[in-house]
Amino acid sequence: MLADEIMQQEIRPLVAVDIIEQLHRQFAILSGGRGKDGAPIITFPEFAGFSDIPDEDFLNVVTYLTSIPSLEAASIGFIIIIDRRRDKWSAVKASLTRIAGAFPGNLQLVFVLRPSRFIQRTIADIGIKLYRDDFKMKVPIIMLNSVSDLHGYIDKSQLTRELGGTLEYGHSQWIHHRTAIENFAMTVKTTAQMLQTFGTDLAETELPNDVQCTEELLSAHTDHHSKLKDELKLAVKQGATLLTCIREPVTRSANSKLSPDELENVATVERLLAQLDETEKAFDQFWTKHHLKLEQCLQLRHFEHDFREVLHWLVLSSLLCTDYRDGLSLLHEPLEKAQTLALHGEQLIQNNHYAVDSIRPKCVELRRICDDFTNETKKKYDILGKSLELHQQLDKVSDKWCEAGIYLLASQAVDKCQSQEGAETALVEIEKFLATAKEHQLSNPKEILQKLEDVQEMFDKRQVSLKKLAAKQTRPVQPVAPHPESSPKRASPKTTRPAAVGSKHTRNSIVFFHVCFAKHYSSPSFFSFSHIINELIETERVYVEELQSIIEGYASEMDNPNLVHLIPSTLQNKKEILFGNLPEIYEFHNRIFLKEIENCIENPELLARCFLKRKEDLQIYEKYCQNKPRSEALWRQCGDSIFFQECQRKLDHKLSLDAYLLKPVQRITKYQLLLKEMLKCSKNSEGTAELEEALATVLDIIKSVNDSMHQIAITGYEGDVSELGKLLMQGSFNVWTDHKKGHNKVKDLARFKPMQRHLFLYTKMLLFCKKREENTDGHEKTASYSFKNSLKMSTVGITENVKGDNKKFEIWYNGREEVYIIQASSVELKNTWISEIRKVLTGQLEACRGRTQCDPMMLPSFCSCVSNALQTWGRVLIPVTDGKVPGQILQDGSPGLWFSCI
Repeated sequence: MLADEIMQQEIRPLVAVDIIEQLHRQFAILSGGRGKDGAPIITFPEFAGFSDIPDEDFLNVVTYLTSIPSLEAASIGFIIIIDRRRDKWSAVKASLTRIAGAFPGNLQLVFVLRPSRFIQRTIADIGIKLYRDDFKMKVPIIMLNSVSDLHGYIDKSQLTRELGGTLEYGHSQWIHHRTAIENFAMTVKTTAQMLQTFGTDLAETELPNDVQCTEELLSAHTDHHSKLKDELKLAVKQGATLLTCIREPVTRSANSKLSPDELENVATVERLLAQLDETEKAFDQFWTKHHLKLEQCLQLRHFEHDFREVLHWLVLSSLLCTDYRDGLSLLHEPLEKAQTLALHGEQLIQNNHYAVDSIRPKCVELRRICDDFTNETKKKYDILGKSLELHQQLDKVSDKWCEAGIYLLASQAVDKCQSQEGAETALVEIEKFLATAKEHQLSNPKEILQKLEDVQEMFDKRQVSLKKLAAKQTRPVQPVAPHPESSPKRASPKTTRPAAVGSKHTRNSIVFFHVCFAKHYSSPSFFSFSHIINELIETERVYVEELQSIIEGYASEMDNPNLVHLIPSTLQNKKEILFGNLPEIYEFHNRIFLKEIENCIENPELLARCFLKRKEDLQIYEKYCQNKPRSEALWRQCGDSIFFQECQRKLDHKLSLDAYLLKPVQRITKYQLLLKEMLKCSKNSEGTAELEEALATVLDIIKSVNDSMHQIAITGYEGDVSELGKLLMQGSFNVWTDHKKGHNKVKDLARFKPMQRHLFLYTKMLLFCKKREENTDGHEKTASYSFKNSLKMSTVGITENVKGDNKKFEIWYNGREEVYIIQASSVELKNTWISEIRKVLTGQLEACRGRTQCDPMMLPSFCSCVSNALQTWGRVLIPVTDGKVPGQILQDGSPGLWFSCI
């Protein structure tokens, strides 16, 4: 760090403030005049103590003056005018000698106004002839007798009044302008650095987890932003004022013109103002995003706080709801708050809140709770309604119907019932009254039902007696008419009912048992494992037959000379493209796989072993799927040809060929579904582990097929993808880059906007690609991946956690010279990638270590692997060898290396 500061101090250019005293002495000036070809003019006016000026002061002033003109003007060469009209030849000689030895710029011409006195002029003429070679100047030195001679070489408008010209020049004003311009440039640089620092701090800030801290952070950042905006406004005002001062001569007089140097000053200030404006726009754009995120964070914290509070009140209210009287009133207010909060959460989601994954589950939970409480409330209302209805019917039954029935029975005269006609009349009365019983039927409670049944039984017995009387004439009986008040109170026949009820209950229990027994042993799960194996075998046979029909009915027919004239020209000699390795797939399933799974009918436990045994053979599907895009493109060109229609007619297929070409893709997916179903049926059984391994095998094949489909869409990579090793992972990420090299510009604020990149992780290389989607002939979009960058896995390291975002990690290269910050869509995806990268790096370390043990010449490679791997795990180790490998013995007994921690 100290060395960098020294370097920066050494290369910092001179500014006017550093040499202000030397500039005020005015022994050399840059008036702003130019030669006819635009060459800048530096004038050395008459200065009595020129020879006494220290070399360092002279060099600093001349270096500073030559650094002011533009590179284009300086490349033409400088014109030097040395005014020594009132001096001696010795002063001329000293000036030429010093300029020749110390002038840092490119010289074009040197004009010398020789001494005006006769003797000194004569000496000067002789001296210039004698000492010209001593000055070691490669440019002409022109000796002039007067300023009029000078006007022949340089226009008057480019010379100051001291040299007979018309150019306005004030040395104090010139120093003031230069100082102001350089101060403004430093202000712009400082402001940009402050914005950059603030932006970096904002990006690395962790979002708080509570409302108060979030409000404080938002307030602090807003205050800091306001102060920086004020600094920006002051800087812009400073630049505008400086620009007005430089342009003052032109605004004061229409005839005035700015010198070339003044025009360059104007351009410099305008460029700095433009840079300041660009800085402000970039900062405002970043601040808008950051401020929005902070506001959304505050909204989220309020939402989470309200969510916890609503849940608390709902639970508390439900505990207090011990009866129907106060339950509904207590729940009303918390339910309204929960519904309002759910609406608020849904509005946050609609407004594209960054924490949608956190808000949506809470909204769902609130809706569920509201629905549960609403349903519970509805149940309470229903129960209360039924209770009210019950009480009303109880009153009706007890006060009216039962008493009216008893009164009817008591009021029927026994003597009138002895005749057939009287008995029939009484029966009619009873039947009419019993017809009204349906209006008073209740499901609860049992006591009321018992009372109704008792009254019903009384009527039944009376009916039996009356029917007997109506059927035959009996002897007369002395009538007794009881009053309703003295109607007999019959005891409920409770002694006879339990047996009947018990019998009925027993019968229902037996029926229920048989139903449950039948349901259990006739359910699909009892026979599901056998059913799935049968389904697998049957569908495998159909699949093989379909493959055979495609090959014989389509592929073989393409070689049929009788049908050659029907084949379109675009299909000629492209059978392998259209069908891919379908014949290979057919041969494998027909000769091997179908027979092996058919043997599993008697031994279902062998099914999983079939998939494990044929893991490598099933990789043929990867080749088929890689060819599928080419096949589909060819089908789109010639799928409607007469040839295919004729083949389809002969095969009597309801679907066209393209539907059957999808069968292999569908089949490998079918295996996955069937194996999952088998796992459900055989949980915790003996063959579960092998089934799980078989399912993992099929899923791995599907993943390989999917990855290969993405891999073949890579474009722009000049090497051979097959040489990069196995494709381990692929997926889309947000990517930021950070490079140590290059200029530290304000535009680096743009790094806060990530690049969208699709990453392909191989065992030897990591590819960065840009995903592009294109429409193909009106069909759905197809993705391609344009190659952008690559990193060798043998030279990279990883940082698993990035401050501020648990979904980010770093991949760095060449000792963090290049750092790629990668953001996954979820923490789970990030951990999966880190695990795979760690396996690759660990594998490389083990491979290097193995080669080192076999060949000591591989030691540098092993040290490099160890350094990369251990930097990845959070520390840097340096091998200490002293020209030889120490004899350390590791735990496994092999020779190792000593390492020193930094």
